[in-house]
Parts: sequence; structure tokens; C-alpha cells
Amino acid sequence: MTTANIKVTFEPTGRTVWVLPGTSVSEAAGRAGLNLDMPCGGTGVCGKCRVRFITGAPEKSGAGRNVLSEEELEAGWRLACQAAIETPAVVAIPETSLFADRLQILTESVRIVELSRGEPPHRKLPLSLVEGEANFAVAFDVGTTTLVGEMLELPGGGERAIAAGINPQVSFGDDVVSRIGRACTSPAAAKELQDAVVGAINTLIDELCESAGADRQTIRGISFSGNTTMQHLLLGLSVETLSRLPFAPARTASLEAPAEKLGFALAPGGRAWVMPVIGGFVGGDTTAGILSSRLDELEGPAVMIDIGTNGEIVLSAGGELYAASAAAGPAFEGARIACGMRAAAGAIEKVVFDGDLQTSVIGGVEPIGLCGSALVDITAELLRCGLLESTGRLHSQASAPAGACEALRRRLRNNEAGEPEFLLAAGTQGRPDVVLTQRDVRELQLAAGALRAGVSILLKQAGVQPGDLKQVLIAGGFGSFIRRSNAQRIGLIPAELSHEKISYVGNVSLHGAKWVLVSAAARERAEQIARRTKHVDLSSDANFQTAFAEAMIFPER
Repeated sequence: MTTANIKVTFEPTGRTVWVLPGTSVSEAAGRAGLNLDMPCGGTGVCGKCRVRFITGAPEKSGAGRNVLSEEELEAGWRLACQAAIETPAVVAIPETSLFADRLQILTESVRIVELSRGEPPHRKLPLSLVEGEANFAVAFDVGTTTLVGEMLELPGGGERAIAAGINPQVSFGDDVVSRIGRACTSPAAAKELQDAVVGAINTLIDELCESAGADRQTIRGISFSGNTTMQHLLLGLSVETLSRLPFAPARTASLEAPAEKLGFALAPGGRAWVMPVIGGFVGGDTTAGILSSRLDELEGPAVMIDIGTNGEIVLSAGGELYAASAAAGPAFEGARIACGMRAAAGAIEKVVFDGDLQTSVIGGVEPIGLCGSALVDITAELLRCGLLESTGRLHSQASAPAGACEALRRRLRNNEAGEPEFLLAAGTQGRPDVVLTQRDVRELQLAAGALRAGVSILLKQAGVQPGDLKQVLIAGGFGSFIRRSNAQRIGLIPAELSHEKISYVGNVSLHGAKWVLVSAAARERAEQIARRTKHVDLSSDANFQTAFAEAMIFPER
């Protein structure tokens, strides 16, 4: 059955999401793109994730009383990690409760670092601001599947607008390998890929301007963070060397240039800055992630996993940084999944087994597909109830183990090809049913297996056991939406870790791109991170294929 969803609005951003009853405020905020600071991992002991209910406050409970006073509780203050949404609510999130201390970087002067190939980042060029006029800058996370942009007001750096869309390069292939192959066919093909992403970014800039009531002529700077392939295609650099071993980028240094030369008409003298690349397919988005999460400053060993089409893993251990890229594929984005779709209205985004099936649908409308977070949920739940084997074999009604929940067992059926599938939602108004197929499970095994194997290789190189990890940071726009227990059940996160060691840090690629817009020190630190991080090429590691084959099997529980 489809359970009625509840509307939650977050202030001061005005972002709204629909969630199942009992959903934590922290999870709801994550779905709204607001990542809360929870250094205790959501156990309710640090008190960092304070929020205030304007309406719809839940009953006061024991959780949080050790960090919130009775007066605060009466005024509607709750801990986001402990409070659950039970009725429609409006929740205010103070700046201090958001992940990444924005105030610290806002105290620095707004300058752009002039960087040329091979030159150390010591020359600083002030960003030209017009006295008495509104001044803005825009930051972009250039993903393989999606593009996300945010407009910042200068010199403060406060968020004014955010916009997102699909990277139109998906029409040329849904992974970096496909696009590299396309770009290598001819200069015209490479230009076509560049024009597609530049055009889409310009469209998003227009949306940001409209939303913020701003004009392009007031945008003084723009920054970009993306994986190696995306940054190369954006800049019109050759990707030919990325098509063969040793997968060497044409450029690893950051780039500072007039924005108009990259195809972006901004204010006169407007500048663009592109993140430095670490090596191979470990690109500027990973540099941005280390920068904004401060991974290298955490008590180690610690690992950050950026879950996406081009997944990245970074390990901080013994004072060293190790980074690798794993070709997870687009399954987490809903691509190559029979009923898959991106996280938009109508997408099932949460699945719970509670005697029968409960689903949460984005927008509170009838379901028309499922997105990546639901794919993880349903796979984990099927594994728990025995309807899916660790090998990835989905049972049919006839082969389902004795004692399996009858309500769930009835949802198993065979499709026209005779292959088993699991019914998530019956189609309405002529729409097809929403199902999970055997092939969908295989796609998830490939995606999760690639990331899991990458983590295994990095830990082995550093001489670290999974149980030794002090912290695991889950990054990426998609990463904020998955549940810890389900990610562990399918092997995305080591099962040995307790939940308090697992934190969600959101779209760190975008966070990093924002930081370098308002902080000269952040740009210099990004350069240092890129130079000191050891790039581990998984494709040339003798143990990777064995690790990948083992990681394709879901953990036994």
C-alpha cells in the first residue's frame, strides 16, 4: 500500500519535501538538500543539529533533554536526529546547525587566485566588486548525470538561489567511458559535448538569476567542480589520453580564466575558476570533497565515499590521503533500471517492509517509478526477508523460502520473459506497474560492488582493517538520501561500523566550489590537497578484479 505522506517546509530556505510519518527531521532535511551537522552520527549526544519547530512540533521526549533545556523544548527546539515528523510541519534550521561552518570562510576577503599551468598559487587577483551595487557569484557541481548550481551574494557568500538539471551529455552516453569514446571520434564530436554542457549551465545561470532577481552583469565570478572527464569536456580539453592506460589527464592544475572565454557571459571582467584534478579519473570534485569535509583533519583512519555514476573513495590514514575512482555506473541515479528515474515528483524514494510494503513518493503523488535510494531500500529489505539471495538471485513465488511473509511473497511474479520481478506499485490511469526486476538487482550489484571493492583496495594499501575506521563520510547528492542500515546491508558501507561512525556530508563537490569562490585560502588549500593525495589506479591493481568479484556478492547476515 502507499502510505499518505506529510508535508515539511524548512525555513529560511522555503524548501519543501513530503515524507512518511515517523521520518526523522534530519532525513527530511537531507532530502531537501539541507545537510545537518551531526558529528555524533545521529545519536543525540552532541546537540549540534538543533532545529526549531514553528508548527507541527512533536511531543517532548527523553531524547535530547541532556542538551536542550525545558525552556528550549517549550519554544519548539528539538534535535533533528531524534525528532520525528508526525504531522505537517514548518521547521526553522539555524545556520549553526548546517554542515560546514560557513561563517568561518565568510570572514575572509573575496579574491580570486590567478593560477597558470604549473605556477604555485601565490599571486592573488581581487575580484572586482561594484560599490553600491548587488554583486553575485555562481558555483557549479558538474556531475556525470546532473548539474547543480548555486548563486551566492558577495561579499558575504550567502545563498540566494539554487538550480539543478540533467547534464545533457547523457544523450551521448550515461557514463564517462561512453562520452570519452564519443569525444575521441572527431573534434566536432568533442565540441558538441562541450557545447551541450556549456549551454545547460548557461540555462541554469538564467534560472538562478530569475530566482534571485539578479542580472548576469552582476555576476563577478563562477567556479566549477566535477570529475576529470566532466571538467575536461567543459574546458574543451582533449580526453584522448583518458581513453587508454595510464589514463593521464591532459591537465591536473586548476584553471583561472576570463569567464567569457569558457562561454559564460557575466559581468565585465568576470572570472572562472576550475578545481585541480588529483589524477586519473579522480577529479576536481574529489579535491572539493576533501576540502569541504576537512577529511584530512579528522581523527583517522577515516574514509569518504562519494556515491554517484563516477564514484570516488578517499581514505585518510596515518597522515596520508589515498584516492580512487570506481566506475559505479548510473544505477544510483535511476538509469539502466527498468522503472528507474531521477529523484523527481512521482519517484518512490523510500521503501519499508512492515508486514507488507510501505513506500514514500516524492511530491505525495501516485508513483510512476523509483529512484536510487528506493533501489537500495528494496534490495536490502528483500535480502532481510529471504526473497533475494546473497548471490543476487531474486526468488519467484514458487521458489520463495518457506516462512516468507505472504503479503510480500504475493508481490513476486514472472514477467513476459519468464524472469522474476517484484511489484512495488500497481499502475494507475493507464500507467505501467512499478517493479524491481532481476536485471535491476544485477545493475545494483555492479554499482555497489565497484565501490565496495575500491574501499577494500584502499584499506589494504594503507594497512587498515574496516573495523579500524573511526568515521565514514557519505557524500554526493544521492548519498544524502540512503539509509545507513540499508547501505550496510547491501555492502556499500562496511557492516562492522556502528551508526555513530557514519555521517552524511551532502554534495561536497558543490560545497567546495562555493568555498573557492569566497576564499583565497580555500583555493590555495585545494591546490595543496590535489598535490599531496596519492592517486590509486584500481584498473592497474592486481587485486582489484578479485576484490570486485567478491564484492558482487551481497554480505551474508
